[in-house]
Amino acid sequence: MISMQDLGEFTLADEDIIDVQSITDAMMSTSQSVAELAIRFFLNLAVCWILVQFFYYRKSRRRDYYFTFMVFSSAMLMLLYMMGNVEVGVGLTLGLFAIFGVIRYRTETVPIREMTYLFVIIALAAMNGLAPVFKLVGAATDHAHYELSTGTLSVMVIANALVVCLIWVLESPRLLHHTSTKLVLYDRIDLIVPERRGELIADLEKRVGVKVDNVEIGHVDFLRDAAFIKVYYTLEEGQISTIDSLTRAKDFVEQ
Repeated sequence: MISMQDLGEFTLADEDIIDVQSITDAMMSTSQSVAELAIRFFLNLAVCWILVQFFYYRKSRRRDYYFTFMVFSSAMLMLLYMMGNVEVGVGLTLGLFAIFGVIRYRTETVPIREMTYLFVIIALAAMNGLAPVFKLVGAATDHAHYELSTGTLSVMVIANALVVCLIWVLESPRLLHHTSTKLVLYDRIDLIVPERRGELIADLEKRVGVKVDNVEIGHVDFLRDAAFIKVYYTLEEGQISTIDSLTRAKDFVEQ
């Protein structure tokens, strides 16, 4: 059986818990909230600008995706930051952006490289928008307040730097050989047979102007004496190739 003394101890313990919970409801000041938002926004903006300007745009030269990546990243961070402070939750926020992505990006085929950069930018925005920048100090006292968490901020900076370094390594032509492809509508179908493969490659190198590494034979039209051939070749250091897969003049639009 529980004595009156034990009951009093339990009651005291409950009161202590209630007092701690009420103390931890401390709010950040307006200046701290603005500082937190500025740190998140400008850190995320700087990292995304480095990725887009020095890695993506240097090769692709797509101004439309440049705009999309920068605006999408900033809007994603702002939405996650605002929604993280209310009862809506992060799950609904990510679901909302997934719906937006389906509505917009299903209307055209987005290249795999652009989709990869988009995913990286969304991941960075989520990380920079949700990581706790301020920490609660003195929760068990009457002077509970928030202070800038230099440890968490350092981890955020290091995580962003690691992502930038990874992309720098993978995009560097000095560390990895970049193989590109050309889709050619070829008119000499007599050379597509296996025993004349050497002649086919020599003819392609002479007419296309690249050192061919490999070829794949696609659709063959015997009525028109033509075949689609996919030509693989290695880009030299500093070279870019952004329109090799285009086969129609209307697809070549200066972005």
